[in-house]
Amino acid sequence: MESVAQKVMLSGFALDLGPLKEPLAFIRLLEWVFSIFAFATTAGYSGTTSFNIQCAGSSSSLPEVHAEFNYPFRLPDHAFDVPDCKPNGTTTSTFYLTGDHASSAQFFVCVGVLAFIYCTATIVLYLGYQHLYRETSRGPTVDLLLTAAFAFLWLTSSSAWAKGLTDVKYATSPDTLVSVLDICKGNTCTPGAVPHMGRLNASVIFGFLNLILWGGNCWFIYKETPFHKTSNQPADTEGGPRPM
Repeated sequence: MESVAQKVMLSGFALDLGPLKEPLAFIRLLEWVFSIFAFATTAGYSGTTSFNIQCAGSSSSLPEVHAEFNYPFRLPDHAFDVPDCKPNGTTTSTFYLTGDHASSAQFFVCVGVLAFIYCTATIVLYLGYQHLYRETSRGPTVDLLLTAAFAFLWLTSSSAWAKGLTDVKYATSPDTLVSVLDICKGNTCTPGAVPHMGRLNASVIFGFLNLILWGGNCWFIYKETPFHKTSNQPADTEGGPRPM
């Protein structure tokens, strides 16, 4: 029996853009685009949070304190120096952001990258090897199972990352830093710039949009499988009376 790779090599590539007019390939193209948006808006992100300190008994504020963080949001790895309110004003203490949210962020990005790779492969299959895809029931059946698996992965990864992002926002909020630092308990600390999270908010939206696309596409792939075709066939195809 020929393997799938051998069949692909022997069948020959025949480009046909016709399937893009059908929901099966068109939705897969949308999945390809939105999977890129999902992981690209998360990976490579970097942000900065800040606050100001005014020492007790002093009329002037110390230089603004900045704390930087980035993907994969392993926040304890990011240190920032806080000036001490001492007469010479030259010493600093090192503090660290709190909370490790790398697992949810990396899981989300991993699902996005795998979905992108799978979409690329299936788009090539739809447009160049459509005859091979419909030759047997194996292609649509495997496609249905993998698409359903990705829909579940988008559900779990998007939910986990949405919770992780909420925790990242809280841990990096200037109000949170001001409330937990010991130096702010005896001196006046004011929140500074709030990190720009619009890009990360968009990543969560793209994650759930992918869930809708992959879940909805299961129906159109299901219509290509023998399960749907068998259920639509009439119970009695003979046309004559059934034997007693």
